[in-house]
Amino acid sequence: MNIFNGLDNIVKTDYQLAPLTWYGIGGKADYFITPTTIEQLSQVVREATANSLPIYIIGHGSNLLVSDEGVNGVVVKLEGPQFSGITFDGTTAVAGGAANLSKLVLECVRQSLGGLEGLTGVPGTVGGAVRMNAGGSFGDIGSVVESVTIMDPQGNLFEKKRPVLAFSYKSVNILEGGIIISAKFNLHKADQERMLKRIKEIWIYKKNNQPSSRKNAGCVFRNPPGQSAGEIIERAGLKGFEMGKAKVSDKHANIIVVEDGCSSDQVLELIGHICDVVEQKAGIELQTEIDIW
Repeated sequence: MNIFNGLDNIVKTDYQLAPLTWYGIGGKADYFITPTTIEQLSQVVREATANSLPIYIIGHGSNLLVSDEGVNGVVVKLEGPQFSGITFDGTTAVAGGAANLSKLVLECVRQSLGGLEGLTGVPGTVGGAVRMNAGGSFGDIGSVVESVTIMDPQGNLFEKKRPVLAFSYKSVNILEGGIIISAKFNLHKADQERMLKRIKEIWIYKKNNQPSSRKNAGCVFRNPPGQSAGEIIERAGLKGFEMGKAKVSDKHANIIVVEDGCSSDQVLELIGHICDVVEQKAGIELQTEIDIW
């Protein structure tokens, strides 16, 4: 039975999620919905809330592990220009939650606007990047976000601005269950040639220090305060360690790569093994960074 009346054209049931993730593994979603307007999304959110169905937002699936059992609830993928548009006004940029982060970075360079080039090579959507304050040693997205427009679990829109809006390591104080509709960025005029040079340097660094295989979900664990999770895992002797068809990357110990035929359970088993060994050898309790559904 479809509880989302009038939305038959954008609702699919028992939908296989594996092809939507970089790992390429995982089960099905009870409901998979692709709204293209705010009105459609609002109706989806209201109906899901009324029926006590959890909502999951999927972007490019680059930081996600879906369980083999799949997702009991509603998986939403925002589509269309209303959710993926990018506009500029002076040194301000506004990007939809479904906008491609790499495209936003390059559009900013074309506009001679600096502030986001440190996100070069970070995959995913703007909404996903804002929610996890994506970034690293080259800078994070939260440093230039001025405000975020969010839809609450009742389908209503509201804007959260600085200083109420606050970013910290891999997180932001956005309402739990809230959906990021768009983000406004406070940028600055910058020299295109210098930005392009920095982008090239970041690309070279990442190419040399991260696996080229697309069958990974980036860094699996958060860095403990003042430390590198990758270095901790490497010191524990786990670099290159394999469990089934899941393996700790030979290039970066905080990345797990998978082979064809790998299951989510094998990745989860490897994650658990890494946590156990690191806690035994280093006394450190690692926390996952990737989303696990």
